[in-house]
Amino acid sequence: MHDSVARALSHGVPGGDAPWGKGATKFLCPVPGYDRHFAICDHLGIAMIPVQMDARGPDMDAVEPLVVSDPAVKGIWLVPKYSNPTGITLDDGVVDRLARMPTAARDFRIMWDNAYAVHDLGDGSDKLKSIFAACQAAGTPDRALLFGSTSKISFAGAGLSVMGGSDRNLTWMVQHMSKRTIGPDKLNQLRHVRFFKDFDGIRVHMRAHAKILAPKFDAVQQVLESELGGLGVATWTKPRGGYFVSVDTLDGCAKEIVSAAASAGVKLTEAGATFPLGKDARNRNIRIAPSFPTLPEITKAMEVFSVCVKLATIRCSSSS
Repeated sequence: MHDSVARALSHGVPGGDAPWGKGATKFLCPVPGYDRHFAICDHLGIAMIPVQMDARGPDMDAVEPLVVSDPAVKGIWLVPKYSNPTGITLDDGVVDRLARMPTAARDFRIMWDNAYAVHDLGDGSDKLKSIFAACQAAGTPDRALLFGSTSKISFAGAGLSVMGGSDRNLTWMVQHMSKRTIGPDKLNQLRHVRFFKDFDGIRVHMRAHAKILAPKFDAVQQVLESELGGLGVATWTKPRGGYFVSVDTLDGCAKEIVSAAASAGVKLTEAGATFPLGKDARNRNIRIAPSFPTLPEITKAMEVFSVCVKLATIRCSSSS
């Protein structure tokens, strides 16, 4: 993803008149969202425009006016299935609107980071409409750049990254990649093929992952519900897949909760990390990542977190 954006800045993309870097470049950033996407934009000097996520995906009533009115808006970041951190999967109608919406920039790109395509927590799986098929039907076949990897599937640090798109987009990418490297790590590719064999092999492997992860996510939900349910001090997502739970506290409380939890020995993702430049204007979103700790550790950590939410809410209410 970083290479794709960097190459667009230096050389442009198919359908464009000039490299993105020749003028101002802006990206739409659904929030709460993935901090690594925002870090790429920050590192490459791209201005970021937050767009609110809801249960269907990015707020398209906000997206469409932005892309049609400003040719500097060159792209939008999306984790379309089990979004980081909310866990939502884009609605079919949102996918269609993304594909067919008019854009002032002829070289606008959807950065479709389908990182959790097979990361289900249970037997069922959210259905995600193909953005590539939607773009082809809408007459915008070059609009979407599709990304995925075997991160959180095969061994850490040894995963394979993949990119998909139209013939023009892939030819563009290969032309630039050939100047950077002679070829991919073919031995690692072979290891993956021999281990997984086919897509059914990946499904079987991920069901084994789910047996490990699902109880951890259940524990998060159980503690949140028992400790904070009905109090009106926080809301949280209940994802069917992915790796995160998104918690919204009352406005102005998130940083204090994260700090208090750290003092009690529970390390959380920094408040604001799910927003561009780490700036959550409402100071309320916290990303919970329960994949690494043991089940007893998660239960204890969520109990501490819940106490911190209650204390911070009292202090925030008192100060206001």
